[in-house]
Amino acid sequence: MSGGKLPLTRPSFDREERREIDLVLSSSWVTQGPETARFEALVAARQGVPHAIAMNSCTSALHLSMLALGIGPGDEVVVPAFTWVTSAYSAEYVGARAVFADVRKETFNLDPEAFEAAIGPATAAVVVVHLFGQSAEMEALLTIARKYGLRVVEDAACAIGSSHADVPVGGMGDTGCFSFHPRKIVTTGEGGVVTTRSSELARRIRSLGNHGMRGTPGPPAKTARPYEMGEWEELGFNLRMSDLQAALGVVQMKKLDALLEERLRCARRYDAMLAEVPGLQAPEVAPNCGHTYQSYVIRVVDGARTRRNEIMEFLAAEGIQTRPGTHAVPRLAYFARRGIRPEAFPAACDAEDRSITLPLFPGMTEADQERVIGALVRAMESSGAGRG
Repeated sequence: MSGGKLPLTRPSFDREERREIDLVLSSSWVTQGPETARFEALVAARQGVPHAIAMNSCTSALHLSMLALGIGPGDEVVVPAFTWVTSAYSAEYVGARAVFADVRKETFNLDPEAFEAAIGPATAAVVVVHLFGQSAEMEALLTIARKYGLRVVEDAACAIGSSHADVPVGGMGDTGCFSFHPRKIVTTGEGGVVTTRSSELARRIRSLGNHGMRGTPGPPAKTARPYEMGEWEELGFNLRMSDLQAALGVVQMKKLDALLEERLRCARRYDAMLAEVPGLQAPEVAPNCGHTYQSYVIRVVDGARTRRNEIMEFLAAEGIQTRPGTHAVPRLAYFARRGIRPEAFPAACDAEDRSITLPLFPGMTEADQERVIGALVRAMESSGAGRG
């Protein structure tokens, strides 16, 4: 092994984030305050929607989207079979059932034909995932959803700044759900946002995330009577984002364009270098589908899961961190107990078995990328994956 360890990713923080957090600490207003409102406004403006509601995670954003849309017991929700598990759990949280549809082998995103085939009499909604930062095929998917009268939740956890046909993601469906986990391009440590064009959905989601209280969260306005405590109409949750988290987000959102440009530059460099490595396939991007490369996920063309694992173990021994793309969700025990057959979703299973996420992070150098590709070449030769 040469050089230090190469992480899969790492956040980009500097003095600006520290200064913003110091200002929040000095103000003594550390939650439900002006920083959260600023962060929400920045996300809404970037994604081209009138409403953005900050909360503690994208999981919470998905959960509250389902509740606000009225999804519940007796309903089915179509979910891509290759995604992070919470895309499917969001339906289960509210008593509905996740029904899976396969993905396109080339892009890992929901296959429109498989989506339509999965629709049944009880289908009420679809979770459209913009996986790894690449927009799903929204025109085709929205046409099908409208045909059957389905609600559309965009799982844009990986896709801040992404777009489809120059339209930002997060505003094409009923809601958009974004993550600001440390693996994401913009991070608040942990955190999420729901975006929507609907004033009523925004009001309900904000209320549900603040214990079910009606009205604007935060300390009472100067004109409010000191004994008034708001209205409580339904069961709610405490899923709010703090101003400390939002302060990170405010600075990070201001850096978004520069972060995206850097990731695209690294992705193009990887593309060119991988073209010279037999047996490995760089990410494919569908027409009109923007890609922010939140994750740079390649595919091992030849060989089974064991060979992919050997390659990843080789890179780990070289000090290079990798991971599979994500889950083939029907394989997970929670869903397998229902008798769901993973083999019904061959593209999703193939994606889980053959995918490798390569390191991509702010400040990554050409030498870092050459080290990754060099290790991949040696790993392919060692495993035989590049032969014949």
